Amino acid sequence: MNYRHFLPATAILAALSLLSACASAPVETVAPVSAQEVDTTFTIAVIPDTQNYTDYTHQTAEGFPFDASDLFLEHMGWIAENLESQGGDIAFVTHVGDVWQHGTLPIDPDHVARGLSAVPNPIFDAHLSPSDKVKSVEMPKAREGFGLIAGKTPFSVVPGNHDYDATWTDSKFPPRALTPAEVDPADLSSLGMLHAGGLDNFRSVFNPESAFFKDQPWYVASHDGGTDSAQVFEAGGYRFLHIGLQFDPPSESLIWASSVIDQFEGLPTIVTTHDFQNRKGERLPSPVVDSYAADPDKHNTPQMVWDKFISQHDQIFLVLSGHQHGQSMRVDRNAAGHQVWQILADFQDRGQTAKDAGLVSAWPVGIGDGWLRLMTFDLGAEVPSVKVSTYSTHYRKFSRDLPEYAAWYRGHEQPEMTDAEFHDADDYTIQLDDFRIRFEEAARISN
Repeated sequence: MNYRHFLPATAILAALSLLSACASAPVETVAPVSAQEVDTTFTIAVIPDTQNYTDYTHQTAEGFPFDASDLFLEHMGWIAENLESQGGDIAFVTHVGDVWQHGTLPIDPDHVARGLSAVPNPIFDAHLSPSDKVKSVEMPKAREGFGLIAGKTPFSVVPGNHDYDATWTDSKFPPRALTPAEVDPADLSSLGMLHAGGLDNFRSVFNPESAFFKDQPWYVASHDGGTDSAQVFEAGGYRFLHIGLQFDPPSESLIWASSVIDQFEGLPTIVTTHDFQNRKGERLPSPVVDSYAADPDKHNTPQMVWDKFISQHDQIFLVLSGHQHGQSMRVDRNAAGHQVWQILADFQDRGQTAKDAGLVSAWPVGIGDGWLRLMTFDLGAEVPSVKVSTYSTHYRKFSRDLPEYAAWYRGHEQPEMTDAEFHDADDYTIQLDDFRIRFEEAARISN
């Protein structure tokens, strides 16, 4: 890697139990791309949920001890400094959703028109009630942050549930009658079923005609006003297709995404969507924000997205997601028998920065602490690989190099793991055993 400010940590192989399922796969014999012909290494920066940075209540104007948005701008500024176009190694940037925190409506008009209704949710509404400050504080900060990389690199942003205009409790799945003192943070079922609707706010920032994407040759397709989008980028001697899908994507989004794959036949394809797997690696939706349960006619569950779309397209080799707090990785074979790597990273619950600022709270105050995922591809190796690492733009350290890392975060993210296992969950290498067999002919860039 060619990053400024630091040297990469030593790669440690993680999730061996998952990898063992692929041990019997034949090793490809296609010759690697010559490093003398093209630089065969590059990095994709994966930005986990940033909602707690941009949250208007996490700013000094609202009495918070520091401006959490400064960490977001630091985050984006560090990425900007390390882009390939600026002499670094980052060739593509993807945000997994939940760019900001609040909505602006108690319920969106579309669901009202279709007969759905909301009920009060005292616990949820006390923290995340609609606010006009999302338009005056949170959305402008998002624009400012992404403005630091605009015009310098291909990138994608997908909407998470917090980016919807309204998040409300469906009347068919009401909350349990609990006082705030009775609420157990680990038992999210007490909140009932939250449902997200309306994407006008997201479209106003990330639509295809925005300055971020208009006339950019790498922004190749969009759907539903930019809530689904596609990008093509070149890196490591190959052309890649990236598809971003909205939260719990409806079937129309999957049909559109399939048409994009047909248009760019043969390109190795990465999919980013907000909610795809939990921290155990299960393709299960969040037990609280499950749009499919509240509105099955308009959404697909993670497993349905796998069954209907991802497993059916052999070009897709990597799926990235956030939403469910923590990290996980799994690998499965698609309908063609090839590997599909699925990786979760959501660090929004990490609040050591709040503790550093002297904030004392009965519940952890999630901020994010500057952590992001870096996925460094080596396509010139005998077997192509991806080094997955976790780096804080605030603490300026990799997870492996921070002695306090497990003590700070393991207890509320992965308490069943040992410290070593927790480190391995955020720092590991995957072997793309079948990459060249699948993509060499169609995606290799001619020299």
